[in-house]
Amino acid sequence: MLSGTGAEAELFYEDLEPGLVFDLGVTVIDGAEMLAFARRFDPQWYHVDEALAAESAYGAPIASGFFTVSLFMRAYVDHVLSRAAAAASPGLEELRWTAPVYAGDRLASRLTVVDRAPSRAQAGFGTVTLAGTMTRLGAEGEPEGDVLRIRFRGWFALRPPGATAPADYPS
Repeated sequence: MLSGTGAEAELFYEDLEPGLVFDLGVTVIDGAEMLAFARRFDPQWYHVDEALAAESAYGAPIASGFFTVSLFMRAYVDHVLSRAAAAASPGLEELRWTAPVYAGDRLASRLTVVDRAPSRAQAGFGTVTLAGTMTRLGAEGEPEGDVLRIRFRGWFALRPPGATAPADYPS
């Protein structure tokens, strides 16, 4: 069975027990990438106009929330879906942008398995409820506060007969 990125899957529904936490790493916000995304997809002044943003309560351009959630998605793919027998997601339950994100910010991402149940819609799969956060880190790496909260569901294949759980999960 293949993972979300096409590699051989090693994480299955049975491995995703409630309470399991994945460290999705740290993402540094690239200012040029942040502005390019906003210019293309979310060209509101506080995302793209450096002069207006500098004079505002933000003090500088802030990232589009959709840019921020895209970075979370990339971390999720890199650290979980690249190893998991995952199918499409049946949807988001919550998406909150809780603080502005700036160029140069360092954001730590975490994912927690909240709940799971056999899928009623897709035989051979289970539905897993996941909650994620992105937290801004200070200069010394200390958490300063969350900037993103997301809660969603994913479909994960049941482990095939004979397949064993990986010894090193979560990654």
